Amino acid sequence: MTSQAERHLRGCGSPPGDGEVERPTRGCVSGKDDYLARLGRIEGQVRGLQKMIEDDRWCPHVVTQVAAATRALQEVAVGLLNDHLHHCGGMAARSSAEEGADRFDEVASTIRQVVRL
Repeated sequence: MTSQAERHLRGCGSPPGDGEVERPTRGCVSGKDDYLARLGRIEGQVRGLQKMIEDDRWCPHVVTQVAAATRALQEVAVGLLNDHLHHCGGMAARSSAEEGADRFDEVASTIRQVVRL
């Protein structure tokens, strides 16, 4: 593996510990602008929920909107995991079986956290 590929693969690793200052550029998000736009819309949904509560709107309507915002956030999470799997997981698997297994274990752990909502 070239040194550039090694640096890129390290950028796919877990975030640095408390003692480290510099964070590598991740680069595994294929549609950063799309994610930011989606999160902006979700932010608007949450502000709308706050307004609904302030206005004493009917609880089932509020809950329905909470569910919609939750689904939108889950879609962002699924997209990010998909990008991570394709980019970092694929690169790690091409690097070595051990790196690939580590990356897929990392994704499985993240999925377990999301499913426990």
